[in-house]
Amino acid sequence: MPTSRDDSSETARPPALLVIDDVAAGYGASLVIDGVSAAVGRGEVVCVIGANGSGKSTLLKAVTGDLTVQRGRVSLDDDDVTNLPRDLLVRRGIGYVPQDREVFTTLSVRENLQIGGYLLRRRKAELAEAIERVFTTFPALAKLQKSAAGALSGGERKMLAIGRALMTSPKVVVLDEPSAGLAPAVGTQVLAERIPALAESGTGVLLVEQRALQALEHSHWGYVMIGGKVELSGRASGILARGDVGELFLGRGREELPRPHPHPHPHPDGLAATTTPGK
Repeated sequence: MPTSRDDSSETARPPALLVIDDVAAGYGASLVIDGVSAAVGRGEVVCVIGANGSGKSTLLKAVTGDLTVQRGRVSLDDDDVTNLPRDLLVRRGIGYVPQDREVFTTLSVRENLQIGGYLLRRRKAELAEAIERVFTTFPALAKLQKSAAGALSGGERKMLAIGRALMTSPKVVVLDEPSAGLAPAVGTQVLAERIPALAESGTGVLLVEQRALQALEHSHWGYVMIGGKVELSGRASGILARGDVGELFLGRGREELPRPHPHPHPHPDGLAATTTPGK
């Protein structure tokens, strides 16, 4: 294992927009996650990885209002949004792209975006501006705006789903397994191009992703969950550099994981900082 150095300090990150503080959640009396803390800054891509059953999906459900937070706090721009229903979270500035039920297949691309901007429906000028912003972020959608969503490829649908979430100008977008169900090359495109485009526009991104190494490759910061707790956090490049990520934290050998492709990383490489559980 490489010798660690303190190169992944939280002070190097942008100011936090979304803060998850000591959160516990689960089903009934059974907690799935306990004492989980994490943060997402403006223009930052933050990836949560871990083996199946580690609590990644439960964390997203707690953040997006699908599961009750039993202890702890979720805040957005210092505003407490813990346990708010989904529609209020959207109004406060949290967008969500679920793994499934992404788009209305019988409606056109433009109509899907209009539905995504339902909060703006009485302000036609703002709705039109929001659609143009999405087209600026994802130019391919502009060319497809009259096409039925059901006729789009898997990658185009994912792009549309993300575009819908952007219609209300969220401060943070939460993505659940964005590459799920996509061909390998298309999944790589989503992780390497579409998600970084969101961050470049100033939006914070929190994602859970099955392609752990590829997700880390294109993220700024990473959290590794084991048994419902955060066991490791730090610069994504530092976590990626560890030779034991697959074996120790994902429940499989590194050779079984999709290998990342070299590219200029948005932050200087640094080794991950080992933390105590839940910190």
